[in-house]
Amino acid sequence: MSERKRIQPLPPSLRNQIAAGEVVERPASVVKELVENSLDAGATRVDVTLEQGGRSLMVVQDNGWGIDQEELGLAVTRHATSKISELADLTSIASFGFRGEALPSIASVSHFRMTSRAQGAASAWFIEVRSGEVEAEGPAALAAGTRVEVRGLFSNVPARLKFLKTESTENKRCQDSLMRISLAHPQAGFSLSVNGRQSFRLPADQTLEARMAEFWPPAVCQGLRSFDAERDGYRVHGLAGSPNTAQGRGDRMLLFVNGRPVADKVMLQAVRQAYKGMLLSREYPQVVLFLELPPSEVDVNVHPAKMEVRFMDESAVFATVRRGIMQALASTEATFVPEAPSVPVRPGEPLREYGVRPDSPEPSKRSHVPAGEPKFASYREYRSVTSSPRPEPVATSVGLPIAPPVYEDISDGFEPQAPSARMEGPRPMELAGTDITYLGQFADTYLILKQGGQLVLLDQHAAHERVLLEAMKRERTSGNSQPLAIPLEIPLHPSEADQLQELWDGLRSMGFLLEMAGRERVLVKGVPPTLEAGQAREYLADALVSRAKGLEDLWIMLSCKSAIKAGQSLAHDEVMALLEAWLATPDREFCPHGRPVTIRWGASELEKLFKRK
Repeated sequence: MSERKRIQPLPPSLRNQIAAGEVVERPASVVKELVENSLDAGATRVDVTLEQGGRSLMVVQDNGWGIDQEELGLAVTRHATSKISELADLTSIASFGFRGEALPSIASVSHFRMTSRAQGAASAWFIEVRSGEVEAEGPAALAAGTRVEVRGLFSNVPARLKFLKTESTENKRCQDSLMRISLAHPQAGFSLSVNGRQSFRLPADQTLEARMAEFWPPAVCQGLRSFDAERDGYRVHGLAGSPNTAQGRGDRMLLFVNGRPVADKVMLQAVRQAYKGMLLSREYPQVVLFLELPPSEVDVNVHPAKMEVRFMDESAVFATVRRGIMQALASTEATFVPEAPSVPVRPGEPLREYGVRPDSPEPSKRSHVPAGEPKFASYREYRSVTSSPRPEPVATSVGLPIAPPVYEDISDGFEPQAPSARMEGPRPMELAGTDITYLGQFADTYLILKQGGQLVLLDQHAAHERVLLEAMKRERTSGNSQPLAIPLEIPLHPSEADQLQELWDGLRSMGFLLEMAGRERVLVKGVPPTLEAGQAREYLADALVSRAKGLEDLWIMLSCKSAIKAGQSLAHDEVMALLEAWLATPDREFCPHGRPVTIRWGASELEKLFKRK
């Protein structure tokens, strides 16, 4: 049995390191705390410098009102702050930092130097702290504001260093942290330099739309619509993205409460509710949302990192957020035009899978396009006067086209043409070697099957998605590539360049041969054997916007885009090929997004539906 130890106060250095464990999780935490201090000090310009992901150096310099010489020592003392002075202040916190823990916590796990010149002061003053102990202080040179330098983060607690990720990952987290803060403070200018290279520089008094364009790709920003709604003293405003640009990750859902970045379940649920019926269960929209409410109605003193808040009236928050998002979505009904897939039409060939006759008043699956006429992938493309040809579909081992047909389903961001309500197929057909009988196709979307004693509806798009995904897993990790005679040149937004680096190895294993031409361009010198150049360009563009994290995400995205769609009529031989391939596929009962592929009823279930039981 261990020896009983006496209760005793913790030494100051140990208290600071324990507090640092809550406040200073990684370099991005330091950047957040220091930049928020700058904003609390009235800064209109904040410049951040990083080296080696923040491990070796972080510098935050501002033009705020500074700190008096005699207060610098207090600034690195725990629970010393200018933000609150009595208990009542906790119910109306309007500043970002107020605990008085950030600076001493950072100083306890680094070599810390702060230089500041208070407004009206004749000169600047500095204080230097190493591992929580003050080493030096005295006069310094600084025109105005405050400059904080943090060197050797966690150098005195090496156990913490092993929890940090790669340099690029830590840089990205610092950039994301500064980005979120900058969105809530358009009146201030910000800059970030990483290893001597400027990542971005934001002027003061930018519009939200202009600031977002610095961080998100054009394809996403073009679909953003503004909203501004108020309810019972609660105001919500910001930008909401088109359902058509939804992605498989939720990292482009940015929420703020009274200017503070937060991660709140109530607000997230309200956003999801507003998009209900427009997204798949695993899709997330792009949203930048600011909620403003009286400080007395929200508790920001819930978590040391202040990312969590507690609302006095959650139902009012939910209703206000939902109303704002729905306002944006309502305003986009006439302005969100999905980008139609552009598939060239072979002259004189039926357009059931490829497109429509451009002079046809309505879409027609049976029309033809004579040689020499313009090529349009869809009636919507013709009506919107946009055309961007891409190569012809490439056949898969299933015998079905990889290129998307005209008639897209809503889950992929396209409105389907009104489907036929009849059941296609003149006669039942048995699938050889199985107990499955194909009875027909309903609404050009669902295959009606009889299997044993069950009636089965099979979603043709979901089934083909699963087939293609498994084929990619088997065949697309070899790195085989088809060289291009003329490399494709693709311009890159800074956010797309960062995403490309994350996906580089996965794209290479799929067969893409890529070469960077500076920071803003990539050359595609080879593509997977099953993709033509135009398809490869479109796929890469989508991958760089989608926020895919690795090879599995890339496969899932490509399988969804390549699979046959809802609203596409299938011939009997196409149905048989799909069913054979699907039956030979593992995990076939669910699509890659987790949606069911089939719905089944036995005789007893049908009897209950008809109230025979």
